[in-house]
Amino acid sequence: MDLKREKTRLSVRTKIFLVFLILSVTALLLTGFLAFVQMGNVSRFAVDRSTELASSIMNDSSAALEQDAEDALLRLATDQAHISDILFRQVGSETSSMATYALRIQQDPSLIRERHFYLQDDPPADNLSTSVLFLSPGVEPHIPVEEQNAIGMMDSIFIPVYSSDPNLAAVYLGTSSGMSVIYPWFTGMDAAFDPRTREWFRQAEQTGNLTWSKPYVDLLGHGLMITCSKPVADPETGWFWVVGADITIETINQNIIGTQVGELGYAMLIDSEGNIISRPGLSSGDMRWDESFETENLVRSENPGLREVAMDMVSGNTGVAKVQYENGERFIAYAPVESVNWSVAVVMPVDEVVAPAEATRESILAASGETASHITGQQDQMRTIFSVAFFVLLAAVGILTLLFTRHLTRPIEELRKGSEAIGAGNLDYAVNVQSGDEFEDLAASFNHMAADLKDHIENLKKTTAEKERIEKELEIAKVIQQSFLPETAPRLPGMELEGFNLPAAEVGGDFYDFIALDDEQWGLVIADVSGKGVPAALFMALSRTLVRASTFHYHDPAESIREANLNIFLDSKTSMFVTLFYAVLDASRKVLTYVNAGHNPPMLFSSGTSGVTLLEAQGIALGVIDTIDLESVTVPLHPGDVVVLYTDGVTEATNDRDEEYGVTRLSDIVMASRDLPAREIITTIVEDVIRFTGARPQFDDITLMILKVS
Repeated sequence: MDLKREKTRLSVRTKIFLVFLILSVTALLLTGFLAFVQMGNVSRFAVDRSTELASSIMNDSSAALEQDAEDALLRLATDQAHISDILFRQVGSETSSMATYALRIQQDPSLIRERHFYLQDDPPADNLSTSVLFLSPGVEPHIPVEEQNAIGMMDSIFIPVYSSDPNLAAVYLGTSSGMSVIYPWFTGMDAAFDPRTREWFRQAEQTGNLTWSKPYVDLLGHGLMITCSKPVADPETGWFWVVGADITIETINQNIIGTQVGELGYAMLIDSEGNIISRPGLSSGDMRWDESFETENLVRSENPGLREVAMDMVSGNTGVAKVQYENGERFIAYAPVESVNWSVAVVMPVDEVVAPAEATRESILAASGETASHITGQQDQMRTIFSVAFFVLLAAVGILTLLFTRHLTRPIEELRKGSEAIGAGNLDYAVNVQSGDEFEDLAASFNHMAADLKDHIENLKKTTAEKERIEKELEIAKVIQQSFLPETAPRLPGMELEGFNLPAAEVGGDFYDFIALDDEQWGLVIADVSGKGVPAALFMALSRTLVRASTFHYHDPAESIREANLNIFLDSKTSMFVTLFYAVLDASRKVLTYVNAGHNPPMLFSSGTSGVTLLEAQGIALGVIDTIDLESVTVPLHPGDVVVLYTDGVTEATNDRDEEYGVTRLSDIVMASRDLPAREIITTIVEDVIRFTGARPQFDDITLMILKVS
């Protein structure tokens, strides 16, 4: 029995040869049979279906193209509505900010001071430096001087609001006593102008809240205009004011609703009653500013399709429809602008959308005839080629299989022995295969494996030692960097001052400093260097040294930080930069004078109120360019005030849901702990941030400074 089994045993070479040969012959025979049977049917079917397929493709492509166009227009309308909503919300927010500032002036007489008013016949050196005062006819003898001085304080909010929003045409304030203060300064005001008769004034007075006017002819020659206005009234003074911000219809068309429409269509904006607010070509013509402008109302349109779309738009819905006009069909896609209860529509000619599909139809029909003829000829040619190829491939497979099996099995045994030896741990075993193919490469890999394993063991020892050395050096660097920070905060009479730094890694890029300028004045610094790790730490050390040197040389905050920026720019070769907030604290006068070089604005919690003031000022990060402009701002401090300086490692700390800690949470925790000592306020903030982030590792350095007036 054993002898019989030994005689019938086949070698690996024979088995491979037989398997390859059987599979190849079977595959070729089966493929040839199926090809000859099906080739005739495929040829006839291809010819019969060519024309039908061309027509079907055209119909499907036309429908798909039209559907894609509707979907694209709807997305475009939704995007334009979102863009419009953002910009209208911004103008509404700016108007509310101006109203809040105006109310603060009414309620706080200490903010009012005498000032020189520029009238129309008294031009300033720079029109953007001040507003113009205009008195309505007959009111000059009855104007309260104190109210006139009060509205003059509005330049402090007009100038930053106007300069920060390029979409605004003008910002202004009108009073129930007949005064108007308009920024920027201009001349040419009609003598008959009275703000109390304008729609934006009456509408704000009637609603008592933020409101938007309908289009009207602008007094200043800007064409059609809409106004966002809000009333301001303080019962104690009896003053009633309305602040307003203007946007031209041309600005809405070009910068808001029409930014992505292109040349084929156009966009329009309607209000909650169906009146057109803006569209291309909407103009006041020769109308005067004191004449009533009536715009088209789409809800009352004679076109039933357009009227139906308009009614759906004023209902606040989103959709797309096809409307028949006299000169052809048009797609109208629309979406609501939620902040003002208006709606944006994008109009596109249907012919422009389906034109590519019509051109494609003709090309497909022409090509289908050529394709049918070509398929028939190719089928005949393929029969001949396949018959010849069958016999050639059969012979080639037999020869190649025989050669392959001889090549394959020769080095296998040697490789098997080598793998067993290496697997057993004999790293000195050498496999000798000279086959000139992958087996030879595999044998070389076996031989290299033992040497590589030996080298790996040695490298692992060296790597472990190197890692321990680097960790030790980073620990020393951490101690050195921490020594740069103040050990203790200065003790000032009537004030508490504390600082804190928690780096995210061994070394970080945040720092804070207390700089003694003289007996009564201290420089307060908090900064955040771009990047992390050792490069940020080195740049932090450089920046701290240069800032300290410049503050000793110049006591003016803006001048000293400009000097520091120049030195940092000249010394930095790595394109790194640092955001910095620097303030000079006058402890005796309780006054804080500061500049902000692109840093997170600190928070001022005023005593006796629940409001928070951001210590903002114009300026960019240090080290970006050689010369920068910095705005110097001075704020008084009162007993009970708390000033919180921080870096973005606090507000941008995230939890497991990728939620940021944020400015609101920081404001709330400080408000809740403001009665605690400064050191305990810092501890409360840090504990709350750590509690918020949970198991999420600290991503950025956390740095805080608290100034509390006793």
